[in-house]
Amino acid sequence: MSNPLDTVVALHKQGEPVGITSICSAHPLVLQAAMAQAREDGDLVLIEATSNQVDQTGGYTGMRPTDFRDLVYRAADHAGLPRQRVVLGGDHLGPNRWRSLPAEQAMAHADVLVAAYVEAGFTKIHLDCSYPCADDQTPLTDEVMAARAARMLAVAEKTAAATGRAGELRYVIGTEVPVPGGAEETIEELLPTTAESARSTLARHRAAFAGQGLEHVWPQVIALVVQPGVEFDHLRVVDYDRDRTKDLQRVLDDEPTMVFEAHSTDYQTAPRLAALVEDHWAVLKVGPGLTFALREALFALAAIEAELVAEHDRSSLPEVVEQRMLAEPGQWAKYYTGDAAEQRLARRYSYSDRMRYYWPDPEIQAAERRLLANLSDRDIPLPLLSQYLPDQYQRVRDGTLGNHPVELVLDRIRDVLRGYRHASTPSQRRRAA
Repeated sequence: MSNPLDTVVALHKQGEPVGITSICSAHPLVLQAAMAQAREDGDLVLIEATSNQVDQTGGYTGMRPTDFRDLVYRAADHAGLPRQRVVLGGDHLGPNRWRSLPAEQAMAHADVLVAAYVEAGFTKIHLDCSYPCADDQTPLTDEVMAARAARMLAVAEKTAAATGRAGELRYVIGTEVPVPGGAEETIEELLPTTAESARSTLARHRAAFAGQGLEHVWPQVIALVVQPGVEFDHLRVVDYDRDRTKDLQRVLDDEPTMVFEAHSTDYQTAPRLAALVEDHWAVLKVGPGLTFALREALFALAAIEAELVAEHDRSSLPEVVEQRMLAEPGQWAKYYTGDAAEQRLARRYSYSDRMRYYWPDPEIQAAERRLLANLSDRDIPLPLLSQYLPDQYQRVRDGTLGNHPVELVLDRIRDVLRGYRHASTPSQRRRAA
């Protein structure tokens, strides 16, 4: 059975430098922007949930895989995007959420996790068992990681067969990247994966799959995660340098159904993203960069609100976010070091965007709704729009964008997606050249 991603991989292996953006976010406005962009482009849209966002007990979003699927499909329906153009992926599926437990207990939870994703209709599955558990010797060996991935593969294939979708799943292996969501601390040095290490990952996984009697599933592995030398921390972006990956770029030449997948590509410039695609990183993952743009737009609207709305009627969204982050510091305190002023700056503006974990908070959601309602009830003066959202101002002036708060937010998020579209589509690059 085919999968919509097969076309992307096939074209890339035929020499077309095409790619696809993997959107890793659960915020409804980010999803709405992604659907609108896909509808305009006439493309597939690949939406992924990470194992810490969405799991069988809810994850930090409170959503199970079926809940996330329904959220994504509602966004597609709202945008008028046919559901068959939506591909759902599960990212970093493995024992990460349960690594404080002994390995066997953690892997039992991971088995349930991958089955829940497959049952919910996710067809792109990243098998990531790189996280050591409570009774593991560290660092984990390649053999252990591959054996656990093969165990999860067996569960996924069995679940797919039981739900009438045998052969539909596509897998991603490898994990030479930091934890989901970007580096946890300041980056001192970042080295790309070596070609030798990448080949070892392939060999270990192929052998482990065969050990489960699943060698026939190998052609369904469409991507290998390796580190191309891109990352971001709180204040810095490490840009892609293709000269450092020349040997690595050739590793998949003999794998007819496989491309590279790049994680943490957030904040790369469009030319750097295009270079990644040309060098066979055909799957480009972005997450914090999208909620970073969301925050920029919402905080800009809050500044406009402060000029137009009486103080007692304002949403005070930035202040509400700050209060909630201080009241519930679990998602940022161990990541943002420094004095109080440095921590405050990081909470609001860090590239790693720990704020994204707080958007589901009921008080923050209420403030967001109030902000958008306040500005929906009045015309936003163009000079104010120029001050706080200059790119959107130009489009409003050109008549290509409505001067409505939700449209403005969506367009700011789509600015990020347009960069990925440009990088992943040769015709777009030729028109711009």
